[in-house]
Amino acid sequence: MARRNMKLAYIVNDAKRKATYKKRKNSLIKKTMEISTLCGVDACAIVYNGNEHEPEVWPSHAGVQSVLYKFLKFPPLEQSRKMFDQQRFLKRRISKAQDQLKKKKIHNRNEMLSLLMLKYLGTGFVEWNINFQIAKDLLSVIDQTLNELDQKIARDQPQGGILVATNRG
Repeated sequence: MARRNMKLAYIVNDAKRKATYKKRKNSLIKKTMEISTLCGVDACAIVYNGNEHEPEVWPSHAGVQSVLYKFLKFPPLEQSRKMFDQQRFLKRRISKAQDQLKKKKIHNRNEMLSLLMLKYLGTGFVEWNINFQIAKDLLSVIDQTLNELDQKIARDQPQGGILVATNRG
């Protein structure tokens, strides 16, 4: 059964909110247990509920204290090395999106130049309204394509002369 997207908002209905909290808390604890077992790492979960005095912990209070103690033994630089705050997360996402945009622009420009080259080869003339840089880039693409074709022709031609295939039947 496919999951559907749900709107994340505060649940006003008390009974529904408590039921959802209980399901989500149990799922979180189950996932924490799975990652600990499957990956062999120390993990713990602490879940605070405003209606209860004590937080719920997994695996136990002693287990949580052990994991937190191991974490706090690391120097502060090591503790925060792979942590993300909202700002660092967004900066990384923006940087990744900018890199993808740059690659797409280069790809689109190469496609445009290839189409211009094909149009030129098909019609024999280039539009008058292209600027100097595009014309220069177009010449570069044409030269590069001609060099690739020359290399393919040289590679595909037999070295000792022309071979003629005969059909004996």
